Amino acid sequence: MSSLPEASAPATLSASTRHSILLLSFATFASMAVQRLCDAMLPELARVFDTSLAQAAHVISFFAVIYGVSQLIYGPIGDRVGKYRIVSVATLCCSVGCVLSVLAPSLGWLVVARVLTGLAAAAIIPLGMAWVGDHVTYEERQFTLARVGVGTTLGIVGGQLLGGLFTDTVGWRWAFVFMAVLFGVVGVLLIRDQRRQPARPVAPADLEQAPDRMLASYLDQVRMIVTAPWSRIVLTVAVVEGAAGFGVLAIWASHLHTSLGLSLTASGATVAMFGVGGVLYMMLAKWLIPRLGEAGLTRVGVVLMGACALVVAWTEVWWLAPPACLVSGFGFFMFHNTMQANATQMAPAARGTGVSLFAAGLFLGQSVGVVLAASLVAALGSAWVIVLGGVVLVAEGFYFASALSRREDLVKAFSA
Repeated sequence: MSSLPEASAPATLSASTRHSILLLSFATFASMAVQRLCDAMLPELARVFDTSLAQAAHVISFFAVIYGVSQLIYGPIGDRVGKYRIVSVATLCCSVGCVLSVLAPSLGWLVVARVLTGLAAAAIIPLGMAWVGDHVTYEERQFTLARVGVGTTLGIVGGQLLGGLFTDTVGWRWAFVFMAVLFGVVGVLLIRDQRRQPARPVAPADLEQAPDRMLASYLDQVRMIVTAPWSRIVLTVAVVEGAAGFGVLAIWASHLHTSLGLSLTASGATVAMFGVGGVLYMMLAKWLIPRLGEAGLTRVGVVLMGACALVVAWTEVWWLAPPACLVSGFGFFMFHNTMQANATQMAPAARGTGVSLFAAGLFLGQSVGVVLAASLVAALGSAWVIVLGGVVLVAEGFYFASALSRREDLVKAFSA
């Protein structure tokens, strides 16, 4: 295990690395967009397939389950075969999954198609993050992850907006047609770029910091990561973040649709402002990170997220919802980007495995959060479920900020 210094100003990346990061951003955009694509569709899917909102939510929760479980496979494969190569092939496979979604004659078929898409999409974001970890120093990494994160956050915007727009106009199936084409084009570009990719560079610092046991079998790598005190904190917080953050976010569009009478397009576009807020954070990250530090980013971020969740839950006027979603996304990604940076450094010599475990926790938490949130809506109402998610995020954010002050001691004690 290695210590985690506070980020400083980034150095200039090479042109080839910037090009690869741009393509990874397109891939992460598509991966996140296909995850959020069904959020605004849920009321329509429930109507078309004559089922409940909770049953329709399986297109999200089952996607998240397979997405999370698959991380346990892609981590070691990426470490051995090549992270960029796996991302390239997985992007093309997502196109096939979206085609199957277009052809779905029943909800069960659509759920299976979503599972297959999630199986492929699972590789893209975590292995993209791990690739950045392999090629960029920690001092530059949080800024670089923020650049890749622009694709992820725009994917939230695109998924929410496209899902509602297509559903309200030409039909929900056309949203999957669009995604199939997008994945196909990006996949081809990635494969072309992958052919020129050099072998993974191993930084001297990583060799010095990584003990021989990190290079042992996958099970040994997993055991080493999950038994480290600091890694356990990061992974546990990831599970809770997935449930209270991304999981509860899935019902925001449905809440605005039912509580304010917005169309699916309008509610999807409103919640898409969450992603716009994330993009705004990525644009300001270079200025914010050295000034607030990781603990400051975490505390300020979750407070903004929690306060705006209250507005989204209880506002009776539609015009307060878009700015609340925007500021909420800004705050959430202040916290989430800090989590990502810490995840890339849990195991430098087995970074693919470490980041994949982080992603597994995040999306398994999301799968539980989606099911739990959709189930609690009937008992508590969507407003109280959104409030509860915000409260949980604030509590865990302050816990993680406090834990950051003990990080060095935890890492040193485990490495001793």
